[in-house]
Amino acid sequence: MRRPYAVTTAVITALTLLLAGCSGGGGRDTEDGTVRLSFQSLAWQKESVDANKELVREWNAAHPGIQVDYVQGSWDNVHDQLLTAFEGGEAPDIIHDASDDLADFAYGGYLADLRTLLPDRLKKDIPQQSWSTATFGDGVYGVPFLQEPKVLIANTKILESSGVRMPTPAKPWSWAEFRQVTEKLTKKGAYGVAWPLKEPVSVTLNLGLSAGGQVFHRGADGKAVVRFGEDDQVMPRTVRDQVNSEGSAARTALGMGGSDTLPGFFGGKYAMVPLGFSYRQQVVEQAPKGFDWTVLPTPAGDGGLAQGVSPQTLSVAEDSPHKEEAAQFIDFLLRPANMVRLAKGDWMLPTGTEALADPALHTTENGWATGAALARALRPAPAQSVRGYPEWKDKVATPALQEYYSGAIDTKELKKRLVEDGNRVLARYQR
Repeated sequence: MRRPYAVTTAVITALTLLLAGCSGGGGRDTEDGTVRLSFQSLAWQKESVDANKELVREWNAAHPGIQVDYVQGSWDNVHDQLLTAFEGGEAPDIIHDASDDLADFAYGGYLADLRTLLPDRLKKDIPQQSWSTATFGDGVYGVPFLQEPKVLIANTKILESSGVRMPTPAKPWSWAEFRQVTEKLTKKGAYGVAWPLKEPVSVTLNLGLSAGGQVFHRGADGKAVVRFGEDDQVMPRTVRDQVNSEGSAARTALGMGGSDTLPGFFGGKYAMVPLGFSYRQQVVEQAPKGFDWTVLPTPAGDGGLAQGVSPQTLSVAEDSPHKEEAAQFIDFLLRPANMVRLAKGDWMLPTGTEALADPALHTTENGWATGAALARALRPAPAQSVRGYPEWKDKVATPALQEYYSGAIDTKELKKRLVEDGNRVLARYQR
């Protein structure tokens, strides 16, 4: 999970990085010939920060000739901070980011093509569908290593007392059954589900894959265009109807972030909340004593349990004078046992096949087994490599979906905005 936005944290982190700029840039060597690499990590949860720092210490102890300096970054401002660092020649050697943030840096020549730098072990261990999230043109500009599916975090007592069928990855709810279940779970003052849709675009696109949706399509010329057919409409229409006609989803949750829904969830106001897999850590830390909860798969449609993800990535700066040494550190960091440590620290799933098979990630405790069972269905987020997507998202899709989910506009108007207005935006980037 990316860190929730916090102004004070963002400002403090930005100042820290600016102060570290002179010493945090890549490729510094000592007088005795020791190579010094800088590794900017975006880990923020204590367990994750501890795991990253411990791995850096282990590397440094075993490699006296190649020393790594840990630099703390922040999800709050990473794109702008990295752009400034690249342009100023102060970029870290090893860069932690997410695949959906790499396109501008890859096409801009700021990141190294990793195809000849990475060992075969690592290339083979991570599935091709994950590698495709960090592939731009003919190059690979990041190593995808952690991924986060959406799951339903549910109040076990409410679901079991209602008599509804409990879904499993082998037999999930369909979108139609999910609607029926949320209606049955809705009582006076309590809702079957709360959809935190303060940022509605990525969840709409990513969960839409389960119904066969795609939204972005490429023609023979390679250019992306927006379509919004019946399959694309299944997920958003479900949410709109739950909020506006069936009353089974809380309207007030539409403007919330994921963490904002947890007090209501713990208080029994919401029977279920669709959240990123890593939110389980907050549930464990914040749930009242004796609160019984479980992790369920999101609904499935014609696309099965498919959903889009944008994995976290590790990249190497193109300007780094020590690309090979940086790639060696990435290989160390992502050895199967180490990848498991990073996944557990972030409460997410590893992309590596061997790490994903680790028994520690298949325990029923805290829903690990459910998440691991979903891994094979994860696909690159639909907008992964679409040029102009950020503007389409901010200026077209976000306001249109917010109005649609609230009931202010209908499906016809939503389609008009996403397609007609959206394609005008994308066309400017694909001339």
